[in-house]
Amino acid sequence: MATRIHLIGLPHTQANDNYTACAYTQRHVKFSKMMTAYGYEVISYAGEHSDCGATENVVVASDKDQAKWFGEFDYHNNFFPITWDSSHTHWVEMNAKVVTEMSKRIRQGDIICIVAGYCQKILYDLFGERNPVVEYAIGYRGCFANFKAFESYSHMHWVYGSMLNSDSGKHYDVVIPNHFDDNDFYISNDRQNYHVFLGRFIERKGVEIAVEASRRLGVELIMAGQGCKQDGTRFYNDSGFEVHGDHIKHIGHVDKTQRAKLLADAKLTYMPTTYLEPFGGVSVESLFSGTPVVASDFGAFVEQIKQGKNGYRFRTIGEATEAARNIENLEWSADEIRADAIQRYGLKKAVESYDDFFQQILGAFYGGADFYSDWHGRTSRYDYPYT
Repeated sequence: MATRIHLIGLPHTQANDNYTACAYTQRHVKFSKMMTAYGYEVISYAGEHSDCGATENVVVASDKDQAKWFGEFDYHNNFFPITWDSSHTHWVEMNAKVVTEMSKRIRQGDIICIVAGYCQKILYDLFGERNPVVEYAIGYRGCFANFKAFESYSHMHWVYGSMLNSDSGKHYDVVIPNHFDDNDFYISNDRQNYHVFLGRFIERKGVEIAVEASRRLGVELIMAGQGCKQDGTRFYNDSGFEVHGDHIKHIGHVDKTQRAKLLADAKLTYMPTTYLEPFGGVSVESLFSGTPVVASDFGAFVEQIKQGKNGYRFRTIGEATEAARNIENLEWSADEIRADAIQRYGLKKAVESYDDFFQQILGAFYGGADFYSDWHGRTSRYDYPYT
């Protein structure tokens, strides 16, 4: 009998390819498709228009529900109007629906996968004694489960130190980064002379660094993503953050196809986040396109960007500018950049890592493979480390 996963989504989105701006929703979609193709049964609990390749799609956030919870909004232009407080109506009502629907389907040996920390802890409280509950894609702070998969070593260590107040490791915690289908990205034979910033238009994403570095080099900067408004050469958001430049072009939301072309045709992609980025999926998407990355020298980028090979890491605007100036002097070609990214962040490595993790969890939870047992995962997963 195939191992069965109950995959819990978020109240504000649809688990389909269109919601590219929500990293956790895309993680839900990709994870469901990947594990189903590998032979797992996946029951997805999500929005009314979800299409994620699951064995069964259970609607726990209908259009009517979402209109009630969030009102009308255009996700192409605006940030998702969600709060991360488990007492708020959208969490209370969606969790109640999940409990009702999952109670009809759950059986011993099933795994419950959640992705919203304490906002979904009620599922752990109600089902956690009988079934293992896994936080399968931790890029957030409020984690609690006994079985955790972090998106990067950087984020795992940050959570241990700052949130769990512990310097002790946990043997059933793992790092399994976000994963990507290489068929969704390609190397362009027609690269253009522009730089890319793709992400939310907020100050902490380091937009001003990308703007200034490209300005100093006299190169067009194409920005894409949510939250940006434009008045001539002024680009701003509703929080008062703004940048200026006649070399800037903002194209708004990009769908899956547009996203791939934007990254493939670019000379480089900026990932100048000023906080400790838990993962930063755009960076890896760029590498899958053979497009080098200029990124901050902290957070998950330290694991992704191999200095002088697939990009550069920087500390100051001067360093970012110099990195961009020398982007054609990298050691690796576009083909080598892409091949390395696929080895580290492709579906094969991810699905084998999750399969090992889940089999270990089931053994530990039901008593078949504790810490002192002879159980071990496939050694091939160590052949090509994430870092």
